Amino acid sequence: MAARPWLTPADVRQYSEVPAVQGRADSRLTVDIARAEQYIIAYTHNSFADMEDLPDAVRTAALLLAEFYAQSAVSGGQTLKSETFDDYSYTAETAEISLASLDLAALLDDFVQVQPKCGVTMRVRRL
Repeated sequence: MAARPWLTPADVRQYSEVPAVQGRADSRLTVDIARAEQYIIAYTHNSFADMEDLPDAVRTAALLLAEFYAQSAVSGGQTLKSETFDDYSYTAETAEISLASLDLAALLDDFVQVQPKCGVTMRVRRL
């Protein structure tokens, strides 16, 4: 049985290269990890409770998501910075990652369990 939590705050700190994520408190990283696990469970309709060990692809997806949530919380939504010095000014934009750019489908699609809608699963084939 793949016991939750799947990751520890130390795992996220070890993986991340972002200083703000590495300095984040354990309690906050634990929440980020729980959010990542819940996203994966909702996406795949699979709690992974029947598996003895968590697959590496799922663990990688959880690690990427936990770091994403931590980095998003730390950045606070600031994406544009502008400063002016006498007659010189500049504007710098920080590169924010989006959830879509993580490409989680490539890691998780093999583990998706199809849920029937309204209790009926219909399989259609060409004659």
